[in-house]
Amino acid sequence: MAVRLWEVMERAQNGPFMEENYFVKKSLMPTIKKLIRKYEIKADLSKPVNTSDELADKVWQAGKELFLTVGVYNQDTHRVIEFDEREVNEDLFAAPSYYLVGKNHDLRRYGHRKVEDTEKPFIIMSPDITYDEQVFFNACLSYLKEPLLDGICSPLLGDFMGRPMTSHFPLEIGGSMHHAMTLRETARLAGRPDVFFVAVGTAESDMAQIAVSNDQWGVRAGDARLCGGITELMTNNQMLNKAIHYNQMGNLCAILPGAIYGGYAGGAEGTAILQIAFILQGLCVYGASFSQNFPFHLLYGSNTGREMLWIISAYTQAVARNTHLVNDSNCFANAGPMTDMLFYEGAAHAISSVVSGNNLWTCAPCRNKIHNHGTPLEARFAAEVAHSVVAQHMTREEASEVVNKLLAKYEEKIPHDNYGVPFHEAYDVLKCVPKPEYLDLFYKCKEEVAKMGVNFIY
Repeated sequence: MAVRLWEVMERAQNGPFMEENYFVKKSLMPTIKKLIRKYEIKADLSKPVNTSDELADKVWQAGKELFLTVGVYNQDTHRVIEFDEREVNEDLFAAPSYYLVGKNHDLRRYGHRKVEDTEKPFIIMSPDITYDEQVFFNACLSYLKEPLLDGICSPLLGDFMGRPMTSHFPLEIGGSMHHAMTLRETARLAGRPDVFFVAVGTAESDMAQIAVSNDQWGVRAGDARLCGGITELMTNNQMLNKAIHYNQMGNLCAILPGAIYGGYAGGAEGTAILQIAFILQGLCVYGASFSQNFPFHLLYGSNTGREMLWIISAYTQAVARNTHLVNDSNCFANAGPMTDMLFYEGAAHAISSVVSGNNLWTCAPCRNKIHNHGTPLEARFAAEVAHSVVAQHMTREEASEVVNKLLAKYEEKIPHDNYGVPFHEAYDVLKCVPKPEYLDLFYKCKEEVAKMGVNFIY
């Protein structure tokens, strides 16, 4: 990065002083509104996948201007971290366009993708949900058995030694170490000892993340680690500590940004602009290698609705057309395992993401909040859809038509809870395979999605 990490830390401590409320209400929110008007950005939600290059470029320009105008707010020091355009341009130019991750037979290329790219998307599988300690090992093994998995951010531990996990407490360190050790040994048992990890999600605090850095049993150099982008365009000293540690450890540091639709950014246009600014925060503040994006709806906590799919397609195309950055798109679905809605949501998100030029992170069921409710089968479905639409060279116009057909299957159900069943009811836990009735639903939905225009490879 053009601006070195220690210089950024100095700005985080000594930048312009500002109260948080002023930053949000007097700087961030009015600037977003001003930029929507300046660049005349208007979402056409009749097409859930954006088809306009001009609009994508406007979203990029507005997002970059937002970042340069308001900077990033450090909640702990009440200072604004600022950058000038030369610094941002230098960081954009210097950023790698791809990484070689994993080793040996799990060596993969994880790279930038273009709009309507014919290169395969990189697939990271993760339920982003906590699991009981008793099924954690089997849940991890079930994911690692998936052949389309290029990398894993495994299930999270909800408890440790029969005690609920508590952040910033010794239990978090113990549980995070247990997570890291179990995942590493599970990967070996699955025959994938060198697979790419994004780890470990159980470790929320900076101290717990530092505790799991170990090349023998934990998170290795070359694995990826996450730094959150706090609502909105903020950071704190813990996140900065993580960024320093990850970069010094030789990890791929990634920002985890989720601009909120219906929050400070307002509607679809402002949320897409804000997501761009978050990506630049990751690059310039954290020295991030890639961005793991999950814009979400304030009311539902998901990103598979019509307005959210438009946002995903718009910001993805903006980055794909104007940079060579590496990006990932994370699906937050409303429904849960053993429901057809979950398959439809995963398919719609996958199509909107990969046709627009993103890689895929899939998928978090049940609005990312229901314990034990996630399986690899919905991730497999989304991955097969993603590879298939890329292989058939699906255009954005075609993608928008297919996504509209999928939305017709579930759009009206989004406000209602439809959480399905937990892992142990959808899978044979001991054998780590889906139960026959869930597989039957998988193939039924696959036939339906094929009729909508997805030419499955197999």
